[in-house]
Amino acid sequence: MPKTGSVVGIDVTDRDGQGRRVDWEPGQSLMEALRDNDFPILASCGGNASCATCHVFLPERIVELLGERSEDELELLEETEFFDPKRSRLSCQVAHCDQLDELGVVIAPEEA
Repeated sequence: MPKTGSVVGIDVTDRDGQGRRVDWEPGQSLMEALRDNDFPILASCGGNASCATCHVFLPERIVELLGERSEDELELLEETEFFDPKRSRLSCQVAHCDQLDELGVVIAPEEA
């Protein structure tokens, strides 16, 4: 697993297209970092990969770096209206690591 231990900065684009740089603390999932920085991440399941309310888009190279999605994560994402097989992830399933410094995250549109 990639090294973790330093605060990393991530660039987040919200559903209105507004961007903001925030800190991502070690020990947090990406979902927790987004929620703690007041982004509209519902995270209904509390980070247990049993809903898709923390759906985000990541750069393809980062999705590849993170490795395969679990069956549960993939099933949930495929059921969303805005699933992008190359960029979609549940932010609750993305663990902090130093290699994600300067990560660009786009919060997926809200489901209808």
